[in-house]
Amino acid sequence: MPEHKINADKWVDAYADYLFNYTITRVSDREIAQDLVQDTFLAGLKSMKNFKGEASERTWLISILKRKIIDHYRKKNSNKGKAEVRIAYNGDSESEGDWLEERVADPFDKTAEDTMQNEELSDAIYNCLEKLPKKQAQVFKMKTIQGFETEVICNELNITASNLWVIIHRARTAMAGCLKENWF
Repeated sequence: MPEHKINADKWVDAYADYLFNYTITRVSDREIAQDLVQDTFLAGLKSMKNFKGEASERTWLISILKRKIIDHYRKKNSNKGKAEVRIAYNGDSESEGDWLEERVADPFDKTAEDTMQNEELSDAIYNCLEKLPKKQAQVFKMKTIQGFETEVICNELNITASNLWVIIHRARTAMAGCLKENWF
């Protein structure tokens, strides 16, 4: 199996700001966010040999970071930790729909049950996507599943950033309802 080259020397310059911004929205404490990003880099260094190159380095680091954030809440308060991985259906939250990312198991720590459950969730997500209006489904896939940046999506689809976020919100709301009905 070919070994995939990781350039850890460039992680801080390339990913620190992105990882920090991702973290601060979830923990709301600068010091904790900085610690979690540092822990992520350290864990990445320790597990570099496990990097298969199936995802980008950034995606791989985000998957590690998500586990660190969940572990943080579990340590801090077991009830809050459980809430971090539980799905929230509050319609007034800007982060509504972020739970989709947190429901997907860490691809670097899978059991047979995780794999089966992930495949079932993936099927449910794609079935629900087919029920969305075409443009909503396209924007949702590009932003949430494929991870394209807002600017790239706006340029490609010729829409404004505010229009994108309205479409994303509507798509996430519809997806949440569909998945609640068909998956949970």
